[in-house]
Amino acid sequence: MDPADALALLLSPQGRVNPYPTYERLRGYGPVVQAGPAFHLVTGYAEADGILRDARFGVMDDDLRDQFLPGWRESPAVASISRSMLRTNPPDHSRMRRLAAGAFTPRRIAAMRDVVEAQADELVDGMVARARAGEPVDFMAEFAYPLPVAVICALLGVPAADRPLFRRWATDLTGVLEPEISPDELALADRGATELRDYFTDLVAARRRAPADDLTTALVQAHDGDGGRLSGDELLANLVVLLVAGFETTTNLLGNGLVVLLDHPAEAATLRERPEFAPGYVDELLRYDSPVQLTSRMSTAPTRYGGVDLPAGSWLIVLLGAANRDPGRYPEADRFDPWRPAVHPLSFGAGPHYCLGAGLARLEAQVAFPLLLRRLPGLALAGPGERRVRLTLRGYATLPVTVGDEASPVTDRGTPAGATGSTP
Repeated sequence: MDPADALALLLSPQGRVNPYPTYERLRGYGPVVQAGPAFHLVTGYAEADGILRDARFGVMDDDLRDQFLPGWRESPAVASISRSMLRTNPPDHSRMRRLAAGAFTPRRIAAMRDVVEAQADELVDGMVARARAGEPVDFMAEFAYPLPVAVICALLGVPAADRPLFRRWATDLTGVLEPEISPDELALADRGATELRDYFTDLVAARRRAPADDLTTALVQAHDGDGGRLSGDELLANLVVLLVAGFETTTNLLGNGLVVLLDHPAEAATLRERPEFAPGYVDELLRYDSPVQLTSRMSTAPTRYGGVDLPAGSWLIVLLGAANRDPGRYPEADRFDPWRPAVHPLSFGAGPHYCLGAGLARLEAQVAFPLLLRRLPGLALAGPGERRVRLTLRGYATLPVTVGDEASPVTDRGTPAGATGSTP
């Protein structure tokens, strides 16, 4: 199987559901593999990390979109994503990122721990109630989606009653992040983008009438005070991306991570008893089964990585999930090991585009996993779950679980006094 055939397999439904065997086939060709004219795949950790930090690489700009995606301006999904910080280069990227960064400082994230714990406890109560009523419990619907969406909606100032709207809209929109998308999938993505933009248009108008202490108000005031800091299209595009990115990645982390933990009962038992080890566990879960599997970059100058010359204009797919399992960086990389030293997963990227909400996603997972294991000692998978047929955003559509008969009361929650957040 040559690199082009491996890429075709990776983009197939089978390859998207389980990309790891294909990553290993690609790795046999080297850390940087040419898969077409001026088109390369990156599987090596050092190479992926270097490229993401290298100023000679950027995301696709408007001129390149015109070349590779003619008509993209007529697509609400592509146009919306392209006007956000996710798909812009400096100086526009830096300008937009600074406006939102204040909501994601380490101090502000740490201050949200009590809110996250309370929300997680409430969701576990709901799971227990459904189980006792004899109803099926879908972990994705009952916990993995509502926890992060509640947190990001609180930051943005989205009313709690509107939270259920976003799951379908986001699922539709994020299809546009895949390396390949069919016309039908693009139509769904365009529908999701239109509905999200319409929603935020109304929320922006509401915040102009009645400002609040939230990120939406801050961005509206940045736009209204100086249109040069944030245009109208950028305002809406970044609100859409902040919402979607604020829960999609964490939802997938929670679903993927729970399956790994339940497949490793000894490690799960240790985390149940020692919640202060959660940071190390979460980083290893991010490495082992990344919720974001890839990103892309274009070279603006000739470079050389992994022994391969990359001319200016080269397009690279950086396979984050493959880099996280590079045996040259992590011995026995296909083994889940929460005691693994010096884990620095690339799941949130690196360099200028490092995920703004990475600290918040980590906090939510660090709270959620020990709490779930402690309050639901009998938690178990009730079936294999349904994987989404996606490569970029890897996660479950459904994940049936049983909660057992020994659920502990909510008053039993909380990190033990003196816990320092040490890694294993």
